[in-house]
Amino acid sequence: MRIEDDIKLDFDDVLFKPKRSENVTSRASIDLTRTYNFRYGTAEYTGIPILAANMDTTGTIEMHNEFKKHGLSVAFHKHYTNDELYPIFDADYDYPVFYTTGITEKNHIKLLDFVGKYTDGYLQYLCIDVANGYQQQLVNYIQSLREMDEFENTVIMAGNVVTSDMTEALILAGADIVKVGVGPGSVCTTRIKTGVGYPQLSAIIECADAAHGLGAHVCADGGCKTSGDVAKAFGAGADFVMIGGMFAGHKESGGMLYSGSRNIDKKDADEALRAGKLLYMDYYGMSSTTAMNAHSGGVANYRASEGKRVRLPYRGPVEATIQDILGGLRSTCLYVGAKKLKELSKRTTFVRVSRTHNTVFGDDWKNQ
Repeated sequence: MRIEDDIKLDFDDVLFKPKRSENVTSRASIDLTRTYNFRYGTAEYTGIPILAANMDTTGTIEMHNEFKKHGLSVAFHKHYTNDELYPIFDADYDYPVFYTTGITEKNHIKLLDFVGKYTDGYLQYLCIDVANGYQQQLVNYIQSLREMDEFENTVIMAGNVVTSDMTEALILAGADIVKVGVGPGSVCTTRIKTGVGYPQLSAIIECADAAHGLGAHVCADGGCKTSGDVAKAFGAGADFVMIGGMFAGHKESGGMLYSGSRNIDKKDADEALRAGKLLYMDYYGMSSTTAMNAHSGGVANYRASEGKRVRLPYRGPVEATIQDILGGLRSTCLYVGAKKLKELSKRTTFVRVSRTHNTVFGDDWKNQ
């Protein structure tokens, strides 16, 4: 047993220190678009590097259709059938969208079937998603994909991890983007059930330093409750930020819509709101009992659920939330004097503060 006693920080532990600037005078002039080239994959990414998480409540086709209007991207959840995804990838071949898979044989067969039928066997963006990125099996799987002609030029995002050594291992195995985060999500209970985790801000800083030294990238996955948290993730060195809870509870989200205890169709939401009814939507972690009942036949007897289900107030179209996040991010850039999102981490000085306890939904969250 050993104890590391150096300070590790979460988003609530810091604030940006504002800086004088003579060149940045308006939020409207700030450019949030990034262009990335990758260590292995040949695609050139151009867009605002914010992703909807590959959860079945946020990584939806409906979310993608709205996100692409704003230059954002979606990592589709892995429970869509290939037939459901073929038309999307064909129609938006030049737009960065991530096909998500796991590392089981079943997942691999499904992936090969998709690639074999889609765009002459070439997939631009792939997300390999496992809860525990420290398995050697993940390293081996990335290596095996890189050795296949079908994935030689694919941009591969893989994780999740929280330390520099494993970030380097995944990159050297063939990952272009490493997903960073163990337990920070609002509906993830891994830290409670297992005692395992790492403060997310420090994880981003350390993993980004390792990845950038190897010419690769990181995606901060989880823990963002506000637009300020998204800005802090970019300020800490994240190249991409993946968001779940802030994009849940919307018209484009997955999950049941409720009026009281009664399930209603989303197309009837506007009428119900006009009638003064309070509406709610489910949001749950992908290791929750709810998710495993839906996709895995229940929680296996050798494991515990590591997620929870909450019921969120229905929030209508996601466009307003997108604009709120992007507006907050532009304001951060203005305060620290960054004309482009690319400059934000270089202009960032964090100040440690007393921890504040805030949530995006406050007391309206209802634990189930």
